[in-house]
Amino acid sequence: MDQLALLFVLLLGAVVSVPVGDRLRLPPPVLMTLLGIVLALLPFVPNVDIPPELILPLLLPPLLYAAVRRTSWRQFAANVRPILLLAVALVLVTTACVAAVAHEIVPGLPVAAAVALGALVAPPDPVAATAVAGKLGLPRRLVSILEGEGLFNDVTAIVLYNVAIAAVASGHFSAWEAGLDFLLSAVVATGLGLALGWGASKLLDLLDDPTLQIGLTLLVPYASYVLSEELHGSGVLAVLVTAMFLAEYAIDADDVMTRLAGHTFWDIVDTLVTGVAFGLIGLELHNAVRTAEGRWAEMLGWAGAVVGTVVVVRLAWLLPATWLTKRLHARRDFTEEVPMSWRETVIMWWSGMRGVASVALALAVPLTTDEGGPFPDRDEIVFIAFGVIMATLLLQGLTLTTLVRRLGVESDSEREKAFERELALRAAKAAKRRLKEIEETEELPDELTEQLLRRAVEIGVRINPDLGDEERLEAHEKRMQRLHRLRRIQSELLSAARHEVLSARSEPGADPEVVDRVLRHLDVRSLR
Repeated sequence: MDQLALLFVLLLGAVVSVPVGDRLRLPPPVLMTLLGIVLALLPFVPNVDIPPELILPLLLPPLLYAAVRRTSWRQFAANVRPILLLAVALVLVTTACVAAVAHEIVPGLPVAAAVALGALVAPPDPVAATAVAGKLGLPRRLVSILEGEGLFNDVTAIVLYNVAIAAVASGHFSAWEAGLDFLLSAVVATGLGLALGWGASKLLDLLDDPTLQIGLTLLVPYASYVLSEELHGSGVLAVLVTAMFLAEYAIDADDVMTRLAGHTFWDIVDTLVTGVAFGLIGLELHNAVRTAEGRWAEMLGWAGAVVGTVVVVRLAWLLPATWLTKRLHARRDFTEEVPMSWRETVIMWWSGMRGVASVALALAVPLTTDEGGPFPDRDEIVFIAFGVIMATLLLQGLTLTTLVRRLGVESDSEREKAFERELALRAAKAAKRRLKEIEETEELPDELTEQLLRRAVEIGVRINPDLGDEERLEAHEKRMQRLHRLRRIQSELLSAARHEVLSARSEPGADPEVVDRVLRHLDVRSLR
């Protein structure tokens, strides 16, 4: 098996893991990691030959962009305190604790190298957290915090990691320079992200074709990441800022086709890239096993100590942080989402799985220092990092479903239904307001006005049937039954038409481009 065949196997696994995960009630990232481990143990499967410095630039931009599409700037702003407590403060605390433990137990490990190890295992993976939270039906407030933590913790961890690696490689470290680098990295990334977001939104307005618009959204995250890294900014933060800008200001409410096609496209990208990323985590087991040959007991002990530190520190931090946030939340009129019980706090604690970013940072540890000597304890750092990744991803990922079920943590369906009802009511009122505005400028027959007003009300009723009274609901159900019957028959008519047009492709002298154009017209008609 060569590298290309291995890639196809991972892509196929990414697609199959979704229905299998739904049936087994397991997150697809966990299944893909298990698939990678199985492949790594097969003798005919080659080692993955991807330069470590390319893993983050290739995988993170589309994954981050896809994740940001599910959130908004308003949601982040409303939850900024709990997110920053996890994404910044907890990463710093975890890095410090892991560095202290690793420096103490691994003989001869320099402090800066221990800090690099702490930084690369500190951030929970945004993809794993989002995938797991979305599949388990957790309360929206927990999903919001986990998504926000996962999106922003990589920024802090990667900056810390780069500072520590530079200190080991050069033999020089300055806290003042490290703080200045952190600040400049954030400023450059934020400015570049805003500029690219603004430029991309203007370019999207010029592109009328949905295909071109969606293609541009695929290029923008990569451009944001690469340009920011070239300017010594944070590529992760730049992608987040760009994506949030586009999600907030580049949305045309009437651009239905682009929105529907874009949603489908990014779901596909998210599924495939996520599957490949976690498959690569399992495949890297080759390197970890080779590193530990002859020293299994010793290195497994080190890895176990660091795993315990990572898990315990997260719980020890979450308990007081959640209590403090809830106290502030109760005293002031904040709209932020916070865990409302100890059960939800436990779920947040057990959702701290490590993944793609930790793997990429571990593999990117240099082989040598600036003076040409070997990077101190590189093999030990890589092995411990993979121990943390595998233990948290598999142990927590495989048991989180059971834990959620045992603790009885469920989504706040009543709150979601209430918000859906509110949106349905607002939509119907907006339609009726617009109808009145049209009546003031155009003369409409009374019969047509009455019909349009009924349809304006039905906009809300179709979204949420609870908006209608009993008589109206009964009439609505009868109309829906007639509409379903009409749509079923119309669907069969359009199906016959599509089959006839498609059969023309094989006829002598038929122009396939004309056939496809007519077929697209029928496809669009079928969506109405």
